Amino acid sequence: MADDKKLPTRAEDFSAWYNELVLRAQLADYSPVKGSMVIRPNGYGIWERMQRALDDMFKATGHENAYFPLFIPESFLKKEASHVEGFAPEVAVVTHGGGKKLEEPLIVRPTSETIIYHMFAKWTQSYRDLPILINQWANVVRWEMRTRLFLRTLEFLWQEGHTAHATHDEAEEEARRMLGVYREFMEGWIAMPVITGQKTESEKFAGALRTYSCEAMMQDNKALQAGTSHNLGQNFAKAFELQFQAESGEMAYAWNTSWGVSTRMVGGMVMTHSDDNGLVTPPKLAPIEVVIVPIWKSDEERSRVVEAAHKVKTDLTAWTGRGATDRLRVRVDDREGVKPGAKYYEWEMRGVPLRLEIGPKDLEKGSVFSARRDVKAKAALPLEELPESVARLLETIQQDMFAAAKARREANTHRNVTSYAQFKEIMEGPGGFVYAGWNGDAASEAKVKEETKATIRVIPDEEFRSPEAPTTCLVTGEPATHEVVWAKAY
Repeated sequence: MADDKKLPTRAEDFSAWYNELVLRAQLADYSPVKGSMVIRPNGYGIWERMQRALDDMFKATGHENAYFPLFIPESFLKKEASHVEGFAPEVAVVTHGGGKKLEEPLIVRPTSETIIYHMFAKWTQSYRDLPILINQWANVVRWEMRTRLFLRTLEFLWQEGHTAHATHDEAEEEARRMLGVYREFMEGWIAMPVITGQKTESEKFAGALRTYSCEAMMQDNKALQAGTSHNLGQNFAKAFELQFQAESGEMAYAWNTSWGVSTRMVGGMVMTHSDDNGLVTPPKLAPIEVVIVPIWKSDEERSRVVEAAHKVKTDLTAWTGRGATDRLRVRVDDREGVKPGAKYYEWEMRGVPLRLEIGPKDLEKGSVFSARRDVKAKAALPLEELPESVARLLETIQQDMFAAAKARREANTHRNVTSYAQFKEIMEGPGGFVYAGWNGDAASEAKVKEETKATIRVIPDEEFRSPEAPTTCLVTGEPATHEVVWAKAY
């Protein structure tokens, strides 16, 4: 690891800064299995809060949790041609078990469409059995060649929603609804603004009719695909004989959707908000929202300020102003033999949103000294009604982090770029999101990817489109059929 006192800066080497920060903030560590990671308590605590929030949102929209096997018969993956083609390079295959060669190799789950729709077919006879709205929290394995902690690893944690519907329109509504749930979570909890829209044919999920995506901009101006939602059409239903008797009495194939987000969101949070001093965590996701650091010089002072610090913690955690199940998450750092400055450094590196300092002079004044992690602002807070003041400040931090990330995205968004030469300059220089016209031709899309490494992130939804739609294709100068968003991406 590099110098313990200083991270690489984002400006010097964004990739090195990210990797080192993830390690030093105790989010994750490298596993002895190359390409996989160990998620440490600080990182897993963030993922737990993501899980809880999303799980509540899924259940509010009528979905139920279930669990499906890690191992999938190889023959299942081969039933949907484009699906097997899309995942074949990434699958891990089990050929032996119990000391014997298996009659049929087993695929270690890269995604679960095949086995889930096999089961749906067993459970569905009539239109009355629909819709089926299932989510599972699980791990998946994809044999990636180039890995990076949280962003791309051999094994990662995620949720995958899978649904079956009687009509195309119901499935389309579901796919769009869940994309909206993802956007609400990413903006409301991660404080990470996203643009939503449809993927092109070359970028859509293998086996899908249409894929929709949430795309976020990181601080190096690259895009991160933070979550996707797919209208799978009837492809998997036909492959797995997922049929039902319609109201008319005729047999029909179901329409499916799938949608998922993963621990990649933790990496997105890091790259959206953190700085050269360490992790910056949105309060809603922070395992510890407030750390209290008592400051003393003598044993007599220590006794007083430590007692006061624990009293403050009790008052904060007992407060129910956010509801009985959403108590303030508080830690007292009263370790002896560690100087206050070292404690500040540690908690700053770990991304705790708010630090409260209590010394003898603060007690005399009936206040505590507060320090925000996001903007380094400091202020005295009266002990009277402190829980209310802290809660308001945390809410302000959450809102300010979203506003700052959104302003940064808009400052690095380039609209109505009509010259391919100008586009190349942007991609070779600062990068960012480029809105431009596209003629709908996959060859034009491939040319740009080959020459600049930029891809079409989405055909943006209406609210994200430019006031005046571009009329010509960025690449060919031909009439544009779509406005699209280009960017280099993770």
